[in-house]
Amino acid sequence: MKILFMINDAPYGSEKAYNALRLAMALQKEHPAVEVLIFLMADAVTSAIVNQKTPQGYYNIERMIRAVINKGGQVKLCGSCCEARGITQPALIDGTEISTMSQLAQWVVEADKVLTF
Repeated sequence: MKILFMINDAPYGSEKAYNALRLAMALQKEHPAVEVLIFLMADAVTSAIVNQKTPQGYYNIERMIRAVINKGGQVKLCGSCCEARGITQPALIDGTEISTMSQLAQWVVEADKVLTF
C-alpha cells in the first residue's frame, strides 16, 4: 500500500507537519510493507531545510524527516514553492528532493490513500 502525505504548513507554529510525520513514522514502524511518500508544499518546504535548532525537549522536524527517509520513505518538495522562498537543493536535508507538480500528480494517481495536513 502507498500512502501519500501532502503537508502545507510551516514546520513550527502549528503542529500539522509534526503530526503528519508522527503518523508516517508510526506507519513505517507498525506496518513495514506500507510505502510512505511525503510531498511538502507552500511553507512546508521549509521543513526540509538542514541544521534546524530547536529547544531541548521540543520536537525537531529535521530529525523526523531523516527518520522517515532512513526507513525508506520518500520526501519531495514543490519546486515553485521552493523557488518562491529562495530554497535550493544544497540547503536541504540529504535524501529530500525538489520536485514538480507533475511528480505530485503521479504520486496522487499511484497512492492508495492521500492524507493532507
